[in-house]
Amino acid sequence: MRVDLHIHTTASDGCWTPEEVVAGVRAEGIGLFAVTDHDSVANVAITAALLDDTGLAFLYGTEVSTMDDGILFHILGYGIDPAHPGLSALLAENHAKLEATDDSDIRKLIALGYPLVYEDYLAYDYDRRRGGFKSLNYLIDQGFCTGPHDFFDNLRAKLNHQWPDFVHPTEAIAAIRAAGGAPVLAHPGASLKRHGGVTEETLAPLLDYGIQGLESYSQYHDAETTAFCVDWCERHGLLITGGSDYHGGFVGRQLGVPVVDTADLRLGELAAKIIRG
Repeated sequence: MRVDLHIHTTASDGCWTPEEVVAGVRAEGIGLFAVTDHDSVANVAITAALLDDTGLAFLYGTEVSTMDDGILFHILGYGIDPAHPGLSALLAENHAKLEATDDSDIRKLIALGYPLVYEDYLAYDYDRRRGGFKSLNYLIDQGFCTGPHDFFDNLRAKLNHQWPDFVHPTEAIAAIRAAGGAPVLAHPGASLKRHGGVTEETLAPLLDYGIQGLESYSQYHDAETTAFCVDWCERHGLLITGGSDYHGGFVGRQLGVPVVDTADLRLGELAAKIIRG
């Protein structure tokens, strides 16, 4: 069965609604999928409710933002209870920090002389099916950037941007476990690209923190990185997952790429958490 366990929706920065995700995975021939929005579970139960008579298999998920000594790690939580109060509180805290960062970026641009009105920005809203986030879409509509690459490479590069003080990975891992889920490190090749790459040494702290698996199959990984991640998980008895990090066309990734089959993965305890339509 084809698998994609890393899909974003309009609940975070993806373009697709739950209905479009279900239609998209069916059209692509993907049998098992997960919705893993950034610091949100708003569309997880909604997606699950659309599975009747589809024959699809589904895992509840989320992607929690964490910081460890200046490194941004995204921790995927699979098989979670989306209503768990501890996890919900952590996701709400992270979401508030992301919104505050958006607001700060606009204030910094105003201080640099950009003709923006902060009150107009606060009142601004946009169609979530555009993907991305509030400050990006506002600046596109105001004509100051053309898209995400222009935003990150040109505008945000001027701002001495700092990620928020997200929770430490240990806190996210504990919250995911408390919610009945399994914590998996998302796209380690991307997270560690500027911090020594994927090695025994760079992954060791995550193992100490309680990580239960790696997203070994990722569009960010070359064949060597994928092979290392799979071997590392096998040697440590950890889960092996894979996904596209698809955002519904936003930022140009393709649903179901890399092509992954259930035979490539080690889902362990997650097999019992799969919901079947």
